[in-house]
Amino acid sequence: MEKTNFCEGKGKVYMTHPTKAIYRFLMSDFVRISNAGSDRMLFDEAEMLASWRQIEAVDYHQEVVLGGGLRFTPYHAGHVLGACMFMIDMAGLRVLYTGDYSREEDRHLVQAEVPPMRPDVLICESTYGTQSLEPRLDKEMRFTSLIHSIIRRGGRVLLPVFVLGRAQELLLLLDEYWEAHPELHSVPIYYASSLARKCMSIYQTYIHTMNQHIRARFHRRDNPFVFKHVSNLRSLDKFDDKGPCVMMASPGFMQSGISRELLERWAPDKRNGVIVSGYSVEGTMARDILSDPDDIVALNGQRIPRRMSVDYISFSAHVDYTQNSRFIDQVKAKHVVLVHGELKNMSGLRAALQSRYSDREEEIHIYMPRNCEPLTLSFRADRTAKVIGSLAAHAPKPSDTIDGLLVAKDFSYTVLAPEDLTEFTGLGTSTIVQRQRVALNVGWDLARWHLQGMYGHLDEGVDEQGLRCMRIMNVVDIKLARPGMLVVEWESSVSNDMVADSAMALLLGIDSCPATVKMTMNEHACSHAPTARGASASHVDTVESLLALLEAHFGDLEMMDIGGGVRVTDVHAEPSTHSAKEQMLGGMPEHGSDARETHETGATDASAHASDAAEAHADADQGEADSPLDRLCASIPGPVRVGVKVELDAEPIIISLDDLSVFCDAEALRHRAERLVAMALSTSQSLADTFHLTPACSSMLFQGKHSHEMQDQDHDDQDGAHHDHAELPVHPKTPIKALAD
Repeated sequence: MEKTNFCEGKGKVYMTHPTKAIYRFLMSDFVRISNAGSDRMLFDEAEMLASWRQIEAVDYHQEVVLGGGLRFTPYHAGHVLGACMFMIDMAGLRVLYTGDYSREEDRHLVQAEVPPMRPDVLICESTYGTQSLEPRLDKEMRFTSLIHSIIRRGGRVLLPVFVLGRAQELLLLLDEYWEAHPELHSVPIYYASSLARKCMSIYQTYIHTMNQHIRARFHRRDNPFVFKHVSNLRSLDKFDDKGPCVMMASPGFMQSGISRELLERWAPDKRNGVIVSGYSVEGTMARDILSDPDDIVALNGQRIPRRMSVDYISFSAHVDYTQNSRFIDQVKAKHVVLVHGELKNMSGLRAALQSRYSDREEEIHIYMPRNCEPLTLSFRADRTAKVIGSLAAHAPKPSDTIDGLLVAKDFSYTVLAPEDLTEFTGLGTSTIVQRQRVALNVGWDLARWHLQGMYGHLDEGVDEQGLRCMRIMNVVDIKLARPGMLVVEWESSVSNDMVADSAMALLLGIDSCPATVKMTMNEHACSHAPTARGASASHVDTVESLLALLEAHFGDLEMMDIGGGVRVTDVHAEPSTHSAKEQMLGGMPEHGSDARETHETGATDASAHASDAAEAHADADQGEADSPLDRLCASIPGPVRVGVKVELDAEPIIISLDDLSVFCDAEALRHRAERLVAMALSTSQSLADTFHLTPACSSMLFQGKHSHEMQDQDHDDQDGAHHDHAELPVHPKTPIKALAD
């Protein structure tokens, strides 16, 4: 790590506590042995210690959150002391990396665990491929019997092992066997390793991570790693090589070290024997000697005859096919990636698993990437939210909209009502009420005039404190704190904040607005339109916008009567010097009784004209083919009413000016006209009518209409002039939330 860019960034190394303790001893021994007399050192002691300090120790089942949606949890792997498999969670995608693992509980380690949650991807070893190993009790009996027979013939037993892992398992087995056979007490058992004593101290320290059998012995004050019949041997210098003995020596592959030296020394004697007890890699002495060669090549190049017996009894803490396939079944991952195996074993395991799952009709994807070959897996990005609480009381229909809080935890999503938040999650809600004071040197009516011009309809009333109040779009309140001082209040949210910001910008610009100057030069009422017009005036604005859009898109407009069986009215219409727009707007109802009379008269004339037109068409020649306009007019239902006709490529389009419905035989052309109608509606409607925000306030604060005393605060009566005050509309049921300072 110290000679790479790992230490330059923010990289971290995580190990279990036993692994971190073992790491320091093993790496120190590696530095001492491999770098002795070498000018090209891979790393020195100082660099090793620097890397050791960067390691963060974790416990089994401890969830470590790294941030950015990445977390992991270690589980027992059962391979060696401190070995673990990691369940890695990446933004909800779970990957279980087993490393080397064993599902067989031996004399001191627990078996590999099956994590409680199901991973999406399983990365597991394939060391033994499709091989199935013999049961533990059978191989223990064969192992001890073989050692006993070699000792009876006066030979020495060489057990090449690694300093940690299987060595401690075999020491426990031999010490127990020697204790049960007094005739062997005179035969020594040696554990030859420079790290033997240090490693045994680690095992004695972390007994709490081992299985129940070891912990129970320790609680009886019987430390199982204080052996009665095993002696530590640091080197061969003090070894008295006389008579039978059992020598457990490292390394396990016998490439060098004490195990290789003893192999070369004992190989010519047929009384001796070597027992390979673990997995051996291709190209190592441990693998070569299993083929029973007549001689072996010493480290100095000489050939040494091989007469000692060679046996293989696997105590390897790797899963065989039976354990591996059963573990894959229990984990139930949809993607299985095979690693840590020779090509032959890995290919055989993949074929066996594919055949196994094809018979069950289960969709399991199995991968076998080569070293350094990237593997790309695709997963659906969809996330499902679970609805709980009161929202789940009734099953929603497919078209229903669910309104609630979305709660995300560990990349699982839940939707629930705000009132259920505390019960189901333990979380609480807070409401941020924002308040802004604005100094304004204009009257209340003028401020209302500007706000109405911007937003359209406003709700007016008084709050609980008796202050005049206007509500904008159901979410923002404008209150008159005192003459010349307004208070803007709202419950903070994305949409409410936008409305409040726009209202603040409008209020701050009222003083300098040219419209304000014009409105205040002479005394008159601050009103946009007479109240009597109401929806009619709004409809006129919409029709004006629509006619302008239709004229810009299609050209000339033509007024006509539609509905009631009328087919073509313009044939009998009197010539007019006015445009269609002028005819339409002239026929729109105006304010007052004259407008009503004009409208009634126009309607009567239109009905009569429609009747005459219907009679004329009834008398027409029925054999003559109807024009497209005739067919379209005949298909329009409803009573007689005013419409406007436009054409595109001789295809007529008729729009009713009453309800703005569109009639056209060509579907594409009808959709085009409907979009123009929608555009006209959006340009003529106020913000309050266009955007409907959910009221954030719930309590009843409007107490009724304003008093004259409160209205008088907006006027300067020093000159004694009398002002008429119109009654404000009463809104006794408009909800406004109480906002406390």
